[in-house]
Amino acid sequence: MIIDFHTHTFPDNIAGQVIHKLSLDSCTLPFSNGTLNGLLHSMQTAGVNYSVTLPVMTNTAQVEKINSSIITNKDALFAQGIVAFGGLHPDFEKYKEELKKLHDAGIKGIKLHPAYQNVDLDDIRMLRIIDAASELGLIVLIHAGMDIGIYDHNYSSVSHILKVIDEIHPTKFVLAHMGNWGCWEEVESDLAGAPVYMDTAFAIGAITPAPYAEKAPLLSENLTKDAFVRIVKKHGVDKILFATDSPWEDQADYIRRIQEMPLTPEDKANILGVNAAKLLQL
Repeated sequence: MIIDFHTHTFPDNIAGQVIHKLSLDSCTLPFSNGTLNGLLHSMQTAGVNYSVTLPVMTNTAQVEKINSSIITNKDALFAQGIVAFGGLHPDFEKYKEELKKLHDAGIKGIKLHPAYQNVDLDDIRMLRIIDAASELGLIVLIHAGMDIGIYDHNYSSVSHILKVIDEIHPTKFVLAHMGNWGCWEEVESDLAGAPVYMDTAFAIGAITPAPYAEKAPLLSENLTKDAFVRIVKKHGVDKILFATDSPWEDQADYIRRIQEMPLTPEDKANILGVNAAKLLQL
């Protein structure tokens, strides 16, 4: 089984516009059109059994509307191999009620994106959401590290994450982008081994620049094979989740990158799907 733990889709009527803007901001090339059908086609081509879709709430007005749509469509989506997560915004006041609504509807987890929400991860507004979600047994996946399209500040640094772990002790805490995008030396030295999961989204190998971008991406390459394997071995292979950040990586190519790692077949199988299946209780 192969499970992509970190993907994004957008409504058909705005997907093209959103993907083009994000591509310009990040100076990187998308590998699908950002729609649900685009993701399903990618999954079929790559042999991905399930993909976790992650919404990003950029304002409070989106929270109830998007989460209600996710709840309504979750069973139909799951039948197609989509595990839909909910989301919250740190300024949303009725966060406890919203989390309970998601939990009671069978939603497995939520996504938080400190950079897009312009709030540091260790802000009390974030801490209380993570705490309440953990009490309900929900998975909390956060964008961790710098954002390739936002260069001014690391809203979810390693130090922020360590504070969350120390104060909240979240039970199902997933750090996107191998713990902290662009800050992997600090991940290896200070974060690897912590009681968290790390997903591999947009964190391995070369970054494909958009030919129409006016400048180069923030980084030209993510983790090398050696650096990735060092972090995996220090952190524990059972806490690594395969993820691509589709549409920003090609799912088929990303599976190949994992399969080419100098790891045992069992370790690769655990990363590609076994660990995620256990966490998602599939």
